[in-house]
Amino acid sequence: MSFVNKIQQLLDKREEAIAGGVKKRIDAQHDKGKYTARERIDMLLDEGSFEELDMFVTHRSHDFGLEKQQYLSDGVVTGHGTIDGRVVYIYSQDFTIFGGSLSETFALKICKIMDQAMKVGAPVIGINDSGGARIQEGVKSLAGYAEIFERNILASGLIPQISAIFGPCAGGAVYSPALTDFVIMSEKTSSMFVTGPKVTKTVTGEDISTEDLGGAYVHGTKSGVAHFIAAHEEEGLLLIRKLLSYLPSNNLEDPPVIECGDPFDRKEDFLNDIIPEDTNKPYDMLNIIHTIVDCGEFLEIQRNWAKNIITGLARFDGMPVGIVANQPDFLAGVLDINASRKAARFVRFCDAFNIPLVTLVDVPGFLPGSGQEYGGIIIHGAKLMFAYGEATVPKITVTIRKSYGGAHDVMSSKQLRGDINYAWPTAEIAVMGPAGAIEILEGKNLNKITDEEERAKVMKEKEQEYKDKFARGQNVSFKNFGVTCKAFHPFLYSGSTTIVDAAKYGFIDDVIEPRNTRFRIIRSLRTLATKKVSNPPKKHGNIPL
Repeated sequence: MSFVNKIQQLLDKREEAIAGGVKKRIDAQHDKGKYTARERIDMLLDEGSFEELDMFVTHRSHDFGLEKQQYLSDGVVTGHGTIDGRVVYIYSQDFTIFGGSLSETFALKICKIMDQAMKVGAPVIGINDSGGARIQEGVKSLAGYAEIFERNILASGLIPQISAIFGPCAGGAVYSPALTDFVIMSEKTSSMFVTGPKVTKTVTGEDISTEDLGGAYVHGTKSGVAHFIAAHEEEGLLLIRKLLSYLPSNNLEDPPVIECGDPFDRKEDFLNDIIPEDTNKPYDMLNIIHTIVDCGEFLEIQRNWAKNIITGLARFDGMPVGIVANQPDFLAGVLDINASRKAARFVRFCDAFNIPLVTLVDVPGFLPGSGQEYGGIIIHGAKLMFAYGEATVPKITVTIRKSYGGAHDVMSSKQLRGDINYAWPTAEIAVMGPAGAIEILEGKNLNKITDEEERAKVMKEKEQEYKDKFARGQNVSFKNFGVTCKAFHPFLYSGSTTIVDAAKYGFIDDVIEPRNTRFRIIRSLRTLATKKVSNPPKKHGNIPL
């Protein structure tokens, strides 16, 4: 064969590999509103940057007639490219070839790019669209999944891992995305479950649809498996690019800092009046977040699950930060099982990848009740405490209003190595609120009062007495700005009358004017940029899972 013919043969093979599955399967994919594996890669990566690896790989099976069906790439496209000029590794499952089912060689291709990504310190993006294990290969498929899981585990905390679910993801296949840092699902076209509707009905008798069992809405609102829900694949791919813009390529790098046109000393006067005078009245914490971050841009994570706590990424003066904030507008911002899990996982991610943490506190405590106790609120609350306590990144905490009981300790308190702990003049730090305190202190006496009106009257008087003794309102004057705020300031450790008195113990570093919050956070981030802290040498901690 001549040299020219060999080159032409190579080009023909490349065209065959790029074509993917047969045309009718590609058309079926498009009819479902889905893209092919290579179309997704082209849309995600910088134009012309994709370098495909293992294009000519085929399966090795000779059972059940598979030897008669040979497709180049064997159902998954793997390689590397760039996003905004930064190297990423990627694999994209091809549903048009064997339904994207995983074979031995399929798994080896994924493992190869994950191994390389760890060597060079680059993120891994997995686009999932697969019918599961290739049954014809039996135990080899199971071994292939386990090999991928092991890479997910080894890469955890080393390089960012992002999973996009743009089709079915069932059985053992779901555990790879579950081991990654972020999961993105597309509405209507994606699903995730360990056992599908048919098996569920056979075993339990429950008749349920694919969407209701493991659709994007279910995992975005009920299970918390999905961090983002995209209306369609295009939005999902844009979310990946946006998410990566906040993240370093690996755990040895700092997050990418960009130029910021938003003044670092910008003041927002309306923050001085945003907190309602009635301490039981809700407000939207997102209004504060959008006001203080650069250009109002905040990438909220798991926004539809455990909505009583907010997690997400933003920038201050161009510097990426992770934000954790209680949400008084949902369940009064109380901490429960799901909120604790959500925040703990996010805190640990930020700490692993050198992303500073800004915590905004307005928490009345942990959610009471048998449901929470039976569900293990003790263990789950301890996860959040553990996450904050072991984190070595810069940690800045701003107490906005309530910070009661054990929840005060958990939310990045000074005792959990908070670097800078600010408080607004509206802050209340106490063992519990006045009503709860009086129920305990005066419970026996109150129970003797049979008349409801008289009981309410006495209760109100005792609450006021508690406020006067432990939380007396005091005007706090900001002489430089001519602003006066009034609020109650109970404090856990003494009968102090103001948050300023509380600050003398060093648990609060300063009481700040609300409208200066952005400026104070940025100045603290600049100061803490060179922070160096190491935890005691050990194999690893035993987080209460």
